[in-house]
Amino acid sequence: MAQMFRYARKLKYAQNALHRPASIVYCFSDTAVIDSRGNGFVRSRGCGFLGTRDAEACLAQRFYSTRTKISSMEPSISCLAMNKAKLSFPVCNFKSTSIFSCPASAKFYSANSDFPPHQEIGMPSLSPTMTEGNIARWLKKEGDKISPGEVLCEVETDKATVEMECMEEGYLAKIIKGDGAQNIKLGEIIAITVEEEDDIEKFKGYEVSASSAPPAEEKAPSETSSTSSERDAEPVKAPEPKVSQPEATSLSDDRIFSSPLARKLAEDNNVPLSSLKGTGPDGRIVKADVQDYLASSAKAAPQAKVPTGVSLNYSDVPNSQIRKVTASRLLLSKQTIPHYYLTVDTCVDALMQLRSELNSLQEASGGKRISVNDLVIKAAALALQKVPQCNSSWMNDFIRQYHNVNINVAVQTKNGLFVPVIKDADKKGLSKIAEEVKNLAQKAKDNTLKPEEYEGGTFTVSNLGGPFGIKQFCAIINPPQSCILAVGSAERRVIPGAAPEEFEVGSFMSVTLSCDHRVVDGAVGAEWLKAFKEYIENPTSMLL
Repeated sequence: MAQMFRYARKLKYAQNALHRPASIVYCFSDTAVIDSRGNGFVRSRGCGFLGTRDAEACLAQRFYSTRTKISSMEPSISCLAMNKAKLSFPVCNFKSTSIFSCPASAKFYSANSDFPPHQEIGMPSLSPTMTEGNIARWLKKEGDKISPGEVLCEVETDKATVEMECMEEGYLAKIIKGDGAQNIKLGEIIAITVEEEDDIEKFKGYEVSASSAPPAEEKAPSETSSTSSERDAEPVKAPEPKVSQPEATSLSDDRIFSSPLARKLAEDNNVPLSSLKGTGPDGRIVKADVQDYLASSAKAAPQAKVPTGVSLNYSDVPNSQIRKVTASRLLLSKQTIPHYYLTVDTCVDALMQLRSELNSLQEASGGKRISVNDLVIKAAALALQKVPQCNSSWMNDFIRQYHNVNINVAVQTKNGLFVPVIKDADKKGLSKIAEEVKNLAQKAKDNTLKPEEYEGGTFTVSNLGGPFGIKQFCAIINPPQSCILAVGSAERRVIPGAAPEEFEVGSFMSVTLSCDHRVVDGAVGAEWLKAFKEYIENPTSMLL
């Protein structure tokens, strides 16, 4: 930390060089900066902010020690567009240096005389869990004029297909990743834009350099030569695979140093950090070390072999982004959340009668028909008001209890499972819930859900009874939530009547509540099911 603030103090005169006293950001990965005397320095990986309070969190990143003095440089001022916030900060950029790669676009003035000033558009982060994306189609062609707010292309994220808008006025000079491009990492260059129409032709033969590739999460700083020219002259070598050895890596006898992401990944996959060899700075274990260990373990595992002489016909179906994310989240849920299940049968005769009466009114007014699932959502939301402990999340050091009741509804599509959210379901009428569920379900099937339409849920309802006739099942909790309700089909049953030897027939629906035992004790889960059953069997109380 002392070294970090020492570097920050040496750079405080950068305002004078840029004549911009408001706020300065310097981002570098083997990137040059200049001091008050005009002397340039190359520093390895790091980033920091001067004169802006909003960026204090960035100062927590470690500055590494590589520093080489440069006697002569040609600085040029450039702007780094920070994602979709439409904020710009001045940055120093020099020849033979690489600008910090942002998930959004990065504008700079190239030192290569072959190319005029241009903007490299990187694959943006359009979802909180997105690590890569696909280009569905480009809505603009090379040479087209673009304006702020216009849609450039459609990007397939891990959750949906999202429109990517341009942030500045100019011309689309070059499309690097065309229609259908798959598995594009965040920050990887997908297009080039220019400000002047005459510059378009100069980018026909443009190729993305290695320095424009998105940086890895953490890597050990490479050895720097005494001059930048010697470093440029070195041939580019293919990276050698890092092999993790069962050797504890630490700077002391009792502590193993690792990045937070590496620790989380190792914990999720039950990998002891002592079995890994760190390749990061000072022997620190980074994400790539854990991934290499898992990959080598998978290769070492015995493979199932087809008996000799047996021929099998099969087809390999590629996994969609949403299916990959769903698989990882469900695996995490079953491995880390202690599930338990509570099942109850509810009589739905009164519910079906109320639904019939409400739909008669809906048809007369032109509204959406109300389904049994809409009534279940409303009953679940009101039950969460009565038993708010089930509307909570486990946060390790505390339990977070939500004041909003946002119900995720599981929707199956050809691309995988989506869970759009009905926000504040306890405060909405049945007609409004029915309209939102149908609209969101259609968007999920069209793969056009926006992040705000599936994020922020506090409880999930999964119904396999109505569409598929499943009598009863146990659903997997959708983390970080603590409960999910699995709804089965309604069936006619013979039940005892009021008098001896008298029998009646009623419709009963089985529901199963899956609970996280860290948050919801058995008695609390039973109390919630009791409240839910009362609303289902006395549905008019939901209208009060």
